Amino acid sequence: MLTAKQHELIRFIQAKLEETGISPSFEEMKEALDLKSKSGVHRLISALEERGFIRRLPNRARALEVLKQPEDVTGTAVRGAPADTAVARAIKPPVAPPLAANVNDVIELPLHGRIAAGAPIEALETHATLPVPAALLGAGEHYALEVSGDSMIEAGIFDGDFALVKRTDSARDGEIVVALVRNEEATLKYLHRDGGKIRLAPANAAYEPQIYEPHEVIVQGKLAGLLRRYH
Repeated sequence: MLTAKQHELIRFIQAKLEETGISPSFEEMKEALDLKSKSGVHRLISALEERGFIRRLPNRARALEVLKQPEDVTGTAVRGAPADTAVARAIKPPVAPPLAANVNDVIELPLHGRIAAGAPIEALETHATLPVPAALLGAGEHYALEVSGDSMIEAGIFDGDFALVKRTDSARDGEIVVALVRNEEATLKYLHRDGGKIRLAPANAAYEPQIYEPHEVIVQGKLAGLLRRYH
């Protein structure tokens, strides 16, 4: 048996998923259930998770999936629950077919420092993460890098952008890659193989291509997408 608050919470989560495709934030759940702190929300979620009603999706912010519902959730009101609760006011009848629970999920990508779109600079390993809509990414392992420089502006990549990179050690000619140069510095460039050499080409007429021996360049990923913040 679930408590009235547990009933209210699972109804609220399901309604938000059906309405927006995104599970509600802890703040939204706290306000909807008229709780004094988010710790109460954590306890309710843990209880529902233990009973197999919901599960948390790993490595994703605000990602809850409803696995099953109590028998009376979609039927009559919860016995003993007030008719005019915050949850009841927040729930709106869906105007479209329910969306999948993972639509617009957010994934926390490792943010591995800054990468040059200009002369190579060091890409640093950090413990930071960057929240990214899952829809921007395909299959495979990804990470993010903050772009520094303007040598890729003609490809639409600007200083301060976040490059979303699919981790791979191979790429086709003409693809934009993260290249580790001489095992020291990383740069974001077009990859070309010319006459036994590796050419890392910018997308800015003000810069010259960089030519290296094949053993001097290691592909560490290829560009999968971009995020840009407007201030």
